[in-house]
Amino acid sequence: MSAPLVVFDKVEKKFDDFTAVKELDFEIREGEFIAIMGPSGCGKTTTLRMLAGLEAPTSGEIRLNGQVMNDVLPHERDTPLVWQSLALFPFLTAQRNVEFGLKMRGVGKAERAERARKWLDKMGILQFADRDISTLSGGQKQRVALARSLVMEPQVLLLDEPLSALDAHLVIRMQAVLTDLQRELGITFVYVTHSQSEAFAMADRVVIMTEGEIAQIGAPKDIYRAPANQFVAEFVGRNNILSGAVEAISDDTAKITTPSGDFAVPMNEVKLAEGQRASFVISADLVHLALDKPASENAAQCKLISEEFIGSMVTLFLEDAKGHEFKVQMQERELSTFDLKSGDDVWLSWDTQSAHVLSEE
Repeated sequence: MSAPLVVFDKVEKKFDDFTAVKELDFEIREGEFIAIMGPSGCGKTTTLRMLAGLEAPTSGEIRLNGQVMNDVLPHERDTPLVWQSLALFPFLTAQRNVEFGLKMRGVGKAERAERARKWLDKMGILQFADRDISTLSGGQKQRVALARSLVMEPQVLLLDEPLSALDAHLVIRMQAVLTDLQRELGITFVYVTHSQSEAFAMADRVVIMTEGEIAQIGAPKDIYRAPANQFVAEFVGRNNILSGAVEAISDDTAKITTPSGDFAVPMNEVKLAEGQRASFVISADLVHLALDKPASENAAQCKLISEEFIGSMVTLFLEDAKGHEFKVQMQERELSTFDLKSGDDVWLSWDTQSAHVLSEE
């Protein structure tokens, strides 16, 4: 395997007495689309700013192509940043905005004009080359900002929540633009976002951060189906989390007694012992709904509390007799066959192999 393009080696960043990032250790491969996400204040933007050279690590090393970058100035790095605010020059045309970085590098007028128009064409907005930035739509401005960074032909493109200000339909369109560009160009993308849907739709790997540390790194599907711990399980997706004591263990399953009932879980990577406390998670889309008690060892009777519709999908929020909340996600057309209303009693069930035992914190 080739050497990683970017390495964070025990990187720490402090602001006075506050530690924003704690001994960050991870690698980014060449040509990878990696997303960094987490709650506000988790350290994701500070991590991106250190890679961009806008913040210097307090300790540790950031390496690009094997070169230590800690003291390299932002304009001397091959890591342009697409800002959340886009930071376009309002007094320049779209083409002049794209040319700006090339001009600062001393590229001749004819060459920079040719390269700028090439990238505006790639972004599908060449017809707006001579337009003032103020006359462009949000999506068009986004494409200008991307062209301005990509015209420099960087090894690594950094993106700080670049779609957060766009309308929902534009976000979907720009996700397609970004993923297609990244695959076509082979440029490494490092993308910071608070949006799970954006990260999971585009990234090869996702870094989940909390309190300045990495909680989990992995492919989107692996993180969604097999969260590393309770924080990730609560942060990602519509998950049901239950906790209790291990009552019995067989060859490939264990029984966990919770306030909501006794449930079987698979004996996966987490080692369980009788009597220990354990938690497990079941994704909301893997929970089955029934009006009558199912023939399943994992079943709970609940009362429907509310529903949340998102297009053709609906999430049901339910409570059992002990007040524990359950979530079920299903197609709206499937739900309509049940003819449910708030307060109705239903049964939930799931396959034993659908449960994922969480690692101890």
